[in-house]
Amino acid sequence: MTGYETRKWMILVATIWIQAFTGTNFDFSAYSSELKAVLGISQVQLNYLATASDLGKALGWSSGLALMYMPLWSVMFVAAFMGLFGYGIQWLIILDFVSLPYFVVFFLCLLAGSSITWFNTVCFVLCIKNFPSNRPLALALTVSFNGVSAALYNLAAISLNPSSTHIYLLLNAFIPLLTSIVSFIPILRQPPVDPLPSDSIKHEQLIFVLLNFLAIITGFYVLLVHSNDLSTARVIFGGAILLLVLPLGIPGIIYARNWFQRKVFSGFTLQGSGFLLVDDDDLEFHREFLSRENSQISVTSYGVNGDGPTLTLSLTRFIGSSGDGDEGSCCGKMIGEDQLFMLGEEHKAEMLVKRVDFWLYYFAYFCGGTIGLVYSNNLGQIAQSLGHTSMTSTLITLYSSFSFFGRLLSAAPDFIRLKFYFARTGWLAIALAPTPIAFFLVAASGNEAALQAGTALIGLSSGFIFAAAVSITSELFGPNSVGVNHNILITNIPIGSLVYGFLAALIYDNNAAAGFATFSIQMVNDSVVCMGRKCYFSTFIWWGCLAILGLVSSVLLFLRTRPAYERFEQNRRIS
Repeated sequence: MTGYETRKWMILVATIWIQAFTGTNFDFSAYSSELKAVLGISQVQLNYLATASDLGKALGWSSGLALMYMPLWSVMFVAAFMGLFGYGIQWLIILDFVSLPYFVVFFLCLLAGSSITWFNTVCFVLCIKNFPSNRPLALALTVSFNGVSAALYNLAAISLNPSSTHIYLLLNAFIPLLTSIVSFIPILRQPPVDPLPSDSIKHEQLIFVLLNFLAIITGFYVLLVHSNDLSTARVIFGGAILLLVLPLGIPGIIYARNWFQRKVFSGFTLQGSGFLLVDDDDLEFHREFLSRENSQISVTSYGVNGDGPTLTLSLTRFIGSSGDGDEGSCCGKMIGEDQLFMLGEEHKAEMLVKRVDFWLYYFAYFCGGTIGLVYSNNLGQIAQSLGHTSMTSTLITLYSSFSFFGRLLSAAPDFIRLKFYFARTGWLAIALAPTPIAFFLVAASGNEAALQAGTALIGLSSGFIFAAAVSITSELFGPNSVGVNHNILITNIPIGSLVYGFLAALIYDNNAAAGFATFSIQMVNDSVVCMGRKCYFSTFIWWGCLAILGLVSSVLLFLRTRPAYERFEQNRRIS
């Protein structure tokens, strides 16, 4: 048992490493300005390259198909070589070693973006397979490290060559491959999956608490500790690597388990599965409970007449009885119509697209997390146009670190569930609130403080949404269909990347043509840089208004799904 658990935690650490070093799309803004200048393209054309990277998420189904015919480790290495090829050739293009037409560069960005979804699929499978009893905690923890990728790459780039931006492409090409090589042996030696006793499940939960504390320390480290001095930056980067290696001490904790249980763990208990909001066993009980309640025979009256006792029976039906508000009002009809009755009901794709709740959820994600991702793709040009070019790496680190914290916060509902219960869709609405505030703040003032504060808020908000989305999809539309349904949901990412990015690029180029521009150093390539607040002012206003629409959509989703969440929690407590 000890060797089995050790290998399981080794796999979790390997998954953390993979996620930490494969979020390569988050550092696009670090080298996008140089790529734009070398290719001699407009801001609109640059946006298409960012869209190509995000378009890989729409092709995420291909990794699932590959897993049907290939072992897991081979899928991981295919992803690594896709990234090596996609980013490596772009690096050669920036160095002028090769010259390729625009459509080939578009294909390279698409290939590099696809590699990220393949890595994510590998990580999801590893977590689900090896931690079936604590799946949400494993997923939340590992996915969180994907948000810190850009900050880690920024530390690596500064420690190698602080004056170079194309170094990011070189790191994007080789680090995921090296990470795959390091992770190969733990993945190859996956232990058999056996059901765990209740005490082992609680022990796992305690270890996840410790790992989350370590993750928080890592996030603050990469956010607060930085230096442009080469030797100091190398020491700082080495410290970040050490923090990522520290979870390897978990196997040592497993070996000391007997002593720990005897001396410490026996002194307190974790009541129930308080860290988990919805798991497969709870959902199964929930469905069975509601099935019984929907056809329950209950006594409504008992009387005596001339013929003797009379027992009046009635069928109890809950559907439609839990709606809030006046059913005759417009708001009541909007909230009550086609309302989700219970959590965990499986939705096939054709059923999913007919649900009002799905489209509210889709629109909330489209105007929340997706718009934050597009903002991160444009950070390089935003800093440049506001005259803060030297801040680009700082802004990337800010967005990355706060995205990391947002992803960690997505697990908060599970940790505080016993003390304070709130529907996860309500947490989603709360997480969306900072996004419009941030855009209006940056639009109102283009100074450094406003730009940094807005970037941090957007990163925090979008990070929470990215991490919470998998659990919400599973809860609302069924855990068994989450693979297909979540891929349908994230089709909004490439669509949003195209629409929002095109809007920003069009405004940028129009302002440049109107005279708010200066030519970059590479004048022979006709690359134009727009300078001044007008370059992105209208874009921030539009994005802020769209984020408000997303917030309204999330509030409606919460009001429509709250009865189902409350019913689930009530049934769980009764059980």
